Amino acid sequence: MVNAATMQQNLPDRWHSASRVLHWSSAALIAGLFASGWWMTGLSYYDSWYHRAPWWHKSFGLTLTALLILRIAARLAFARPPALGHRHARRAAHVGHLLLYLLLCAVLVAGYLISTAEGRGVSVFGLFEFPALVAPFRDQATLAGTMHWYAAWSLIVAGIGHALLALKHHFIDRDATLTRMLGRRA
Repeated sequence: MVNAATMQQNLPDRWHSASRVLHWSSAALIAGLFASGWWMTGLSYYDSWYHRAPWWHKSFGLTLTALLILRIAARLAFARPPALGHRHARRAAHVGHLLLYLLLCAVLVAGYLISTAEGRGVSVFGLFEFPALVAPFRDQATLAGTMHWYAAWSLIVAGIGHALLALKHHFIDRDATLTRMLGRRA
């Protein structure tokens, strides 16, 4: 019979390198996409970036979508270190991570719906076009735009909370939560 202590010994003491790379790449893309999205809302029609910036934003958004799919696959494929803290903290961390994934999915789906509202696919860095998979519906761009805005702000707030809690674990609790995502041994 395998007990909890034996199972704990078989778990890694840090996140797999693929998981770490995907985590930090996603974080950088999320921050950059949020900043560029906010900046784009202030562009006038006559600004030289008015048409160029959305092209880049959409391309990086679809890149983030691919990273999200890879992150989910990595999460399923690789053993992960056990959550630290008491039972309630571990449960809260699980719910918090689920919320981050759901908000990210909402932002990405809404962005895709905005981009395909006219029934055309989305160019990805001019290399290929990702097709419009959903038939356009009434007020698609408006509804998806509202969802994109609120989900993006919610994701940023949740992401900041995630980062602050990682720092709390590191500096106050003095546990290995943050260092395991940095690749250092616990």
